[in-house]
Amino acid sequence: MFLKLKAIIVFSGGLDSICTAAYLRKKCDLYGITFYYGQKANQEIKVAQKFSKRLGFKDHKVVDIRFMKSLYDKTNVLTNTKMKIPGKFDYSIVAPIRNAIFLTIASAWAFSKKAELVAYGAHKGDYKYPDCRPYFTKLLTRALNEGEIDGIKLNLRKRIKIWSPYMDNLSKSNLLIRGYRELGSDIFKTWSCYTNTKMHCGKCESCNNRKLAFLEAKIKDRTKYLH
Repeated sequence: MFLKLKAIIVFSGGLDSICTAAYLRKKCDLYGITFYYGQKANQEIKVAQKFSKRLGFKDHKVVDIRFMKSLYDKTNVLTNTKMKIPGKFDYSIVAPIRNAIFLTIASAWAFSKKAELVAYGAHKGDYKYPDCRPYFTKLLTRALNEGEIDGIKLNLRKRIKIWSPYMDNLSKSNLLIRGYRELGSDIFKTWSCYTNTKMHCGKCESCNNRKLAFLEAKIKDRTKYLH
């Protein structure tokens, strides 16, 4: 009998993480972890909870780290309510080492569960974000395994691999095609917008990236946008 890998996936409720989960679920038993870090778009958490059931996760945890909002202070547009969200990439969108924080916490859970894989939805279109790049991912994998090396040698822990679609040279549209194949019209219920609105604003950088991905994937976008 073929045994599936046990995988912890950082699961935001966005297009990328949901498509990544859909891509992995046939070969992995998935355990999702979603973070509330004080982001404006906190409705993505509810979306993540719905899709964790839709995708058959073995477990799904929502971890409250909203104290990060005060640490980010006025540097980050995703958490600061007074800052305007840009329509294209600007460094104010980059929450300092956000993925390092998420992946470290996810890896702590992975070591505890003897999971072999920790995944997150970074793709090759995320090259502007330092903590999405494969070089960062490989360095963090090495560091975290070193931090548990004695437990690994004693067979109390399993060595982890941190993986992202970027590491397999997959783009956002590549991921979308795979996600749409698995989820069909449910894909339009994912949440990408950076704003705290009832439907996608259609103007922020993330909404624009979403629109472009559907265009490049040649899938008619049925997402409801305000603009």
